[in-house]
Amino acid sequence: MKHIAVESSMITSVAYDAKKEILEVKFKQGQVYQYFEVPSKVFEELLEAESKGRYMRSHVIDCYPYVRVR
Repeated sequence: MKHIAVESSMITSVAYDAKKEILEVKFKQGQVYQYFEVPSKVFEELLEAESKGRYMRSHVIDCYPYVRVR
């Protein structure tokens, strides 16, 4: 997946695999998580959100199955 750099105090970059519905997020502290079964609309809204961290907390974290990759 190709990562897209984002302006955020919490997140460095995000990537999305539309076929598999996997959202990958690299956090500022170096952790990388993959979230599964994430609709493309959620990824698009994340990219457009004024606060990426707030959007993640409200719409992604604890809403979708995930695994820590790194």
